[in-house]
Amino acid sequence: VEQFAIESVMKRHRVLRLPIIRGVIALGGSLAIGFKALGISANAQVPEHEEEISGWLWTLTIILSLALSVGLFFVVPVTLTNLVKDQLGSAVVFWIVEGILRTAIFLAYLVLISRMRDLRRVFEYHGAEHKTISCYEADLELTPENAQRFSRLHPRCGTSFLLVVMIVAIFVFSPLGLLPWWALITSRIVGVPLIAGISFELIKLAGKHRSKRWVQRVMWPGLQLQKLTTREPDFTQLAVAIAAMEAVLATEDLSAEDLVGVEIAA
Repeated sequence: VEQFAIESVMKRHRVLRLPIIRGVIALGGSLAIGFKALGISANAQVPEHEEEISGWLWTLTIILSLALSVGLFFVVPVTLTNLVKDQLGSAVVFWIVEGILRTAIFLAYLVLISRMRDLRRVFEYHGAEHKTISCYEADLELTPENAQRFSRLHPRCGTSFLLVVMIVAIFVFSPLGLLPWWALITSRIVGVPLIAGISFELIKLAGKHRSKRWVQRVMWPGLQLQKLTTREPDFTQLAVAIAAMEAVLATEDLSAEDLVGVEIAA
């Protein structure tokens, strides 16, 4: 287990803990943690006699990854819809078509990556993470046997979050109407933080009230998508997830002040 000290900027600035804003900051922090973990994983695959991946190369990889994500899920849908803008007739039909196209691209992307053999073990660890968190939330002892009893699906999963992003984007962009192409592209890029912040609040609310029937119905599509991005883990993978969880829980002796700004998502 490798541990790293992380301090959220939300601890230092109260305004960053306001709704919507806190979601953007928390997701930015989660991305930083995720890329750091990917860097460790990538370097673990480098043979001993070779140098680790350089910092500039990894930074370039991160920039290209973020650009690809924004381009694929925001720029491409609005560009394709703009090509038939004159045939759609109204702004309402425009943002509906764009939203459907964006969601379709997202679903196709999930289906394609779920078929990649190299990602199968990643998805098994993803399932192990969900089971471990659910075991902890049920106040049971963290053991592979106990964790295995729980579902590999979790309402605060990033897969569900991304689906919520696709839907929220429809409502955020709809008031803008039919703009010139360059303005449509700009609005989609600039609007990403707002969409992420709203989606974060919705996912957090769903996780807090997930026992309620109406929440379960709303979150059902996102849970079904997790069947593409999770797989049933074995006991060794659950042991890894538990070790990671226990390392996080080691901070439980911190004061309430120390935990200011901490946001958790599966």
